[in-house]
Order: sequence, then structure tokens, then C-alpha cells
Amino acid sequence: MSMYKSGLDMLRCALRSTSLWKCDSFILTQTSLCYKSRSFAVSSQLERKSTQGHTLKQARYYCQSAEDVQIKQTAASTETNELPDKVEKAPFYTHLQNCLCPTDVLDTLKKFPASQQHVSSIFSRMWESSKRMTDEQRRCELQLMFEHPLFEQVCERAMTEAWRMRSEDLAYSLLASVNLGVSQNTRLVQTLLRVVQERLNQFDIRSLSVLASCIREMENSRNVQALREALRLLLKDRIPEIQSVVFLQSMMRAVGKNSPILLKKQLATKALSLADEFSPPNTQYMFSSLAAMGLNFKPLLDVCSKKIAENVHEFPFGRLLSVLKSCHELHYRNYTLFSSISEYVANTFDMWSNKQVILLLVTFENLSFRPVILLDAFAERIIQRSNSLTLKDLLSVLKIFSLLNHDLKEKKTEFLASVTMVLESYLPKLPPTDLLKAVHYLGLLEHFPRAPLEKLLQKDTLDQLLQKAKQLDKIQRWLHTLDLFLRLDKPRLPPSLTSVPELHITVPAHEVKVNQEVLSAVRSIVGTDALQDNVLEQSIYLIDCVITLPHQTEETSALSAEECARRIAVFCAPPTSFCFGTTHPRASLAIKLRHLEKLGYKPVVVPVLELNSKTEEEKIELLQKLIFPAQEPTGTQEIPNNRPKAERLMAMWIFWNNVTCGCVSLIVEEKVEAPDWLKGRNAEDSAHAVSIAIKYDPSNVQYLWERSSLYEQVGEHKQTMEGYHRILSLLPPSDGEHLMQLSRDMAKSYYESSYSV
Repeated sequence: MSMYKSGLDMLRCALRSTSLWKCDSFILTQTSLCYKSRSFAVSSQLERKSTQGHTLKQARYYCQSAEDVQIKQTAASTETNELPDKVEKAPFYTHLQNCLCPTDVLDTLKKFPASQQHVSSIFSRMWESSKRMTDEQRRCELQLMFEHPLFEQVCERAMTEAWRMRSEDLAYSLLASVNLGVSQNTRLVQTLLRVVQERLNQFDIRSLSVLASCIREMENSRNVQALREALRLLLKDRIPEIQSVVFLQSMMRAVGKNSPILLKKQLATKALSLADEFSPPNTQYMFSSLAAMGLNFKPLLDVCSKKIAENVHEFPFGRLLSVLKSCHELHYRNYTLFSSISEYVANTFDMWSNKQVILLLVTFENLSFRPVILLDAFAERIIQRSNSLTLKDLLSVLKIFSLLNHDLKEKKTEFLASVTMVLESYLPKLPPTDLLKAVHYLGLLEHFPRAPLEKLLQKDTLDQLLQKAKQLDKIQRWLHTLDLFLRLDKPRLPPSLTSVPELHITVPAHEVKVNQEVLSAVRSIVGTDALQDNVLEQSIYLIDCVITLPHQTEETSALSAEECARRIAVFCAPPTSFCFGTTHPRASLAIKLRHLEKLGYKPVVVPVLELNSKTEEEKIELLQKLIFPAQEPTGTQEIPNNRPKAERLMAMWIFWNNVTCGCVSLIVEEKVEAPDWLKGRNAEDSAHAVSIAIKYDPSNVQYLWERSSLYEQVGEHKQTMEGYHRILSLLPPSDGEHLMQLSRDMAKSYYESSYSV
């Protein structure tokens, strides 16, 4: 196996082994050399076809060594490599800068014939002048440019002089011609591409940066793909030479998503080393550059996020929106960045139009981020000026507020009334699909206006919806959800609107599987008799497991139905079910919670992300807290709220560990005190029960003393003395009786521990 001395040798070998570059000849169809200017203007934008002129059939591309190039261009190098400063001050360049459109540039050539040095400047100026035009102006001007009699001469001169151009001029000529809409299949572009291939090793970093920008804009073809691969190979050796952030970003955007991951990381690492030199625009472009490569390089993104958050007021709206879109594309989340942007827009809210705010909020919703202050401010504007919303704006607003499950509190009624009024004004011309969307989003907000529902549930409207084959699955799912809204939420509507008519809707099967880790942990807490796993409610709501508590006692029968919920629904929720950075549920989770409560369950949400980072013991402890929280003791039907907190916790521990119901009922019915019952149990188990009570009542001297006594019984003298010292710190100096008793117990424990040793 041969070894390569450098990346350039590897590049040469790779290029020469490419089948595309081993073609025997550069074949062009035999046509007249005096072709029309249309041969340069096959641009799809102008819808022109190259019916005359040279058509490229096959191109031979190869990369010469430095020595070959030097021999071939010795004469040209002395003439073109260093242009004197006086050239830049010549009258030609002065007139060129005054040209306002491509045809002006071509007209200038009548006074100043194009020389070798001028070709690149001519193409660049034509491109620069067209960039500031509207789309319609640009289309007309480019058509006039292609039909101009001197355009053909400029292209001929470019092909003739390409071999003698400087690398930088060559790169700029190719970039400008492509951006002007000259087809890639013309002789001009193909000649420039061939010369670039042969001289690629001689390109400096600046020229490579321009070439990278050009490649990014070109259509993907065999020749362009070969040049892109060559550029990737060359970059492996040239990355350390790059010292300009702008040039580096051009390279990053040019290599694309299909480049090797190692090259992507090398470029990102180089960018990170230049982070101190980043200007505010550099930080924004770094997001789009990484998105162009498809690389989520968190260290670099974190640095850029911090800089943007600190200088958010320096960025125009378009750049902030671009950053957020890049975050979505890269699956990158940064709470500080999102918060700073949302707070900045909220603090300068009057500066932004409805369209700008909606674009920003839609992007935030895609990122699962809920900008509370901004949403409140926008809701206030909608309440005051609801008539300013277009139909598209209205649908976006309903989607944002419903999917983020944003609670407007006292403003909710006014907000819903305002958007309903706007919706009803658009009803006569509202398409069925948009009507279903609007009603669905309002249903998520638990609002059911009568007029839109009546129109939606008409047979003609439903038939039109079910005829849309492309969206049939989504439409059926939304109609099924709407039926759940009407049946479970039971809004005050006429009987004809209380359910969706029978349409024989087929709801897609639920693909989510039960979390076996959660199921195992819950089973260890409550046993198997009271547990039912894999429960599917209403064909849509999957419950990992349902805990059925014992029946009510006489003491709890007077409690409210909510407090006496006999079925606890435990289910897992992925991070996407919550708004980013919070535990606030998004729409799908919020609706599931709401409907399970309507069905008689007490829902318990288990965050999967939090659960995955814990050990088995920690998982059990977490689930115990979620299922039987201290502020709402497990099964209020069994443990009355008027009992002391610590004793109720002891009883909860008894219930968790499947002690017989007879023992539980003795404590619940107050026929025996919890400490008395504990004395009849195993001392180690009793100490554990008291420890649970102490965890929630750490300053309770009675239970600290009880646990120390239990530890002493099982020979845990160290824990015993620690408990006594803790009691000593809690007893007031005036409590002489307890201090005396404590001193006796401490002395007794000390002598027993010494005797046992």
C-alpha cells in the first residue's frame, strides 16, 4: 500500500483515479464557432433554450502538479499575478463603478475595449448591479444583457483569457457568471470549470473561499460534484492556513451535508479557535454555516448563543429569525438564547408588525419554547385590534396558543372572544380544511363556538374533508379528537352538536409501547394485585399502568370525588411533551391529562428524561413521590388528612410495602397509634418507616428519639449517637427534663457500644 507525503498527493491520486477525469477528450459537438449569445443564456430563470452553439457532452478534468502549471504559465504569471495600483485608478474602472445595470457595463465596452485584466471586473460588476433590483427588474435586465451584441464578445474573451487569469479573477468570473444565470452547460462555464480544476492547487485561501461560494450556488452535476470532492480533499491540508472567519464560513457552507464527519468537525474546531474574533454577524452566520453542514457542534453553538444573547439588540429581525430556524434544523436548544430573543422582542413590542411577531412565535413553537411575556403581549394586541388579523394570521395564532398550551388566565375569555369573532367573519369563504384546523385548535383551548361547529358538522363539509386522500389520516385523527372533545368536555351546545356524526373513521393504531422500567418500579411499590398495565383509553390515550386503590372507608366517603379518585393512571411522557426548559405540558399532554380526569383517573406523569438518569432505587423513590405525594397522601380514602403528617407518612410506607389491610385500618381508624404499631414490628423495618417520616418532618424530636431507640435495638450505635446529637441541637436549654433523659440515653448507648467492642 503506497503512502502519501501530503494531502495534496492524496488529492492528485484521487483526481486521477476518478473515471470522470480519465475521459480521453473534451468533446464538443461540431457546430459553428460563431454561435449566438443564446448559447450563454440557457438559464431556467429566463426559460431560454440553447438551440445553437456548443453543447457539452463530456469533460476531461484533472489536477496538474505545481510544476506542470508553472511551466505552462510562466509567461502569464509575470503579466497577471501583480497588477500595479495605477490599473485600479484607470478610467475604465471609474466608468465601471458608475454603471447601474448589466447593459450599462456592456455599453462601457464600446469606449473601453475589454482587456485581460478587465474580464473578471466586467462580470463582477454586472452581477453586483443586478443584485439590488427587484425580481421583475432583474429578469428584464438579464434578458437584455443576454441579447446585447457585446455579451458574446465578453464571453469569448473570458474563455480565451481564462488560462492566463489570476486564481482570484478566475474564481470571481465563475461566481459572477453563475449568479447572472448563465447555464452550467455552456462553453463559458465549462471552460472556467476546467481551468479551475487544473489550477486548483494554486488557489489561495481567498480564492478558495470565492470558489466555495460559487459551488454552493451551482446545480449538482458530475463536474460540479467532482470539483466539490476535490475541494474537500484540498481543505484537509489547508484548514490550518485559514485565519479569516468569513473565509472559513464560506468553506463550511460549501462542503455541504454529504462531506465526511471528520472534515466537518475539523472546520468547526477551527471556527471555535477563532471564536474570540467573532463579530455579531459572524455569530449569526455560524449558525447557518453549521446548518449547511448539518453538524450540531455544541461547544461552538454555545459560544455563539452566548454572544448573541449578550448583544441581541444589535441584530435585525431577519437575522434573529435565521438563528432560530438554524437551531430547529440542527435540533439545538439553548434556553438563555431563546429567552433573550423573546424578552428583547417583548420589550420592544411596538416596533414589530403582526407578521414579524407571528413568524417568530411559529418558530418558537417549532422549537417547543413558550415565550410567556411575548405571548401575553401579543394576546393583548389581538384583544385590542383583532380586525388586523388575516385568515392566515388567525390560523397561525390559534396554532401557537393551543399547541403551546398557553394559559392567559384572566385574559383568556377576552382573547377567545376576539379570535372567535374574527373566525366567524371568515366563515363564508373558509375552506373545510382550514375550518377543521381552527375548530381543532379552539378545542385544545377548551372553547367550542357554535357557528363554526355547525358549519363543520354539516354533511357536505364532512364529505369534502374525507375526500382529501393526501391528508386523510390527519383529518380522521382530528375528527376523532373533536368527537372526544364534545363527548368528554361536554360543552353547552345543542344536542345535534354534542358528537361527530358516525363516519366509520379508522384511527391509526397506537405505536407507543409500555415503559417496562416504570412498570417494574410501580409493581415493586404497590404489588401486582392492584396493578393493570397497557391500558388504552378511547383508542388514543395509552396508560402504562393503572393502580386501583381499595374501596372507600366510611371516613373518606364524605370527601370530594377528586380527592377519592380510586384509579391512578401512571404514564410516561417524552421531553417533546413539555415546553422546552420547563415542565409545562404541551397540547397533546395537556389534553390527555384533561380527558383522563374526565374519565375518572388521577393522572400521574412520569418524565422519561428525568427517570433515565436515575438508579433503580432513585426511580422507585421518584415514583413514590409522584404517585403518593406528601401534600396529597396516597389514597385519601384510607389515610384521613386530620392525622399528624409524620404518622400519615408512616402509614403510607406501610401501604407501599403491602402490609395487610388489617394493620392499615387499625392505624387509619385510630385504634392504635403508629408508634405503638411500629414497636410490634421488626425494629429495622420500623426504623426505616420512621426515617421516611423524619424526611418530611426533620425537626420532630419525638420521631428522632424513636428512631435512635430502634437503631440501638439493632446494634447500630453510630446512627444512634448521630440521632442523639441531632436531638441535642434541637432541644431548648430550658427543657431540663428532656436534656437529662437524653444524657442518660447517650451514656447508655456509649457504654453498650464500648462493651460490644
